[in-house]
Amino acid sequence: MRYNFDEIIDRRGTNCIKFDFAQERGVPEGLLPLWVADMDFRAPQPVLDRLAALARHGIFGYTDTKEDYYLAVANWLKKRHNYLTEPQWLKKAPGVVFALAMAIRAFTKPGEGVLIQSPVYYPFTSCAVTNDRRPVVNQLVLKDGRYEINFEDFEKKLIQNKIRLFLLCSPHNPVGRVWTKEELTTLGQLCLKHDCLIFSDEIHCDFIFPNHRHQVLAAISPELADIAITATAPSKTFNLAGLQNANLFIKNPHLHSTLSLEIRRSGFSQLNAMGLAAGQAAYELGEDWLEQLLVYLKGNLDFTRSFFQERLAPLAIIEPEGTYLLWFDCRALGLKPGQTNRFMLDQARLWLDDGDIFGPGGEGFQRLNFACPRPILEEALERLENALKRTTK
Repeated sequence: MRYNFDEIIDRRGTNCIKFDFAQERGVPEGLLPLWVADMDFRAPQPVLDRLAALARHGIFGYTDTKEDYYLAVANWLKKRHNYLTEPQWLKKAPGVVFALAMAIRAFTKPGEGVLIQSPVYYPFTSCAVTNDRRPVVNQLVLKDGRYEINFEDFEKKLIQNKIRLFLLCSPHNPVGRVWTKEELTTLGQLCLKHDCLIFSDEIHCDFIFPNHRHQVLAAISPELADIAITATAPSKTFNLAGLQNANLFIKNPHLHSTLSLEIRRSGFSQLNAMGLAAGQAAYELGEDWLEQLLVYLKGNLDFTRSFFQERLAPLAIIEPEGTYLLWFDCRALGLKPGQTNRFMLDQARLWLDDGDIFGPGGEGFQRLNFACPRPILEEALERLENALKRTTK
């Protein structure tokens, strides 16, 4: 079937975090929200059909999965990312952030450092801090409009802080990098050399733009697979975040059992029935929807790029290689810390994600979610344009 991604679906009044919680989150009412990373599109029709059938059945008891669930996920990863897995590697979790926190607790001790690459998805830092670990930053380097890894600093931080766990964001949120096989191999070899495990958050792996390719870190070599926890989920790919379903692949039996024990200590056992059904249906029958969506998102990105170039100087986008999140540079406005976000909220009437929350290197940047109908995206960019015009008068 053909999907209409231009359709504007009113999400207000559904208790959705993106639209309905401005007051609770301390921002003015009436803003246009393009912040939190979920999409304003309906999930694939086969997913809706599967959920409707489950609702009609009417019993929502404790639910688990059999081989067909594993095969749905494994076949997807094999076909789209050339990542070959085994059933015993799979560990299900209610979310990638939950799994990340459990990995921090399982493989590090209070007071120890956890290595991150900022500016990075803010739960990387908060999960470390709230579990009494120290975020150790290997800051990404912005060079000629593209972020690079400082490998010398990465190794230095590993050694100086005796790092036992590195949190990798791949593709990277918010800067949009799709790390190359060569970059990931270098990171992996440094972690092997210094006895450091890797939690690889690959939740955005299905959003890759032309001329780039996602490389699963654990697929590079058996040695890297042995120190890696690969975290994936249907939540971003098929807009199912509220159904709380993630899949971890852990080849090393010791790592698998250690993380499984920590998850059991949390009190978690089974995923919810709706999340399991939706995830399986998405991986089995959702590919056509995703292919149409990727074309639409590229159109949104092309539209946004042109708008910035023609009408939003001196702001500048960092060209995303993956994800549906736009990281853009506002430093030329010359605003002080905190003022950029106030400009977006008060002048542009936009609710975006302020770069400061992503850690060192995020100052003066904003993150915009362009996974929305194009008329909404156009309105957001026009609001930003008008705010800039008023400021420069």
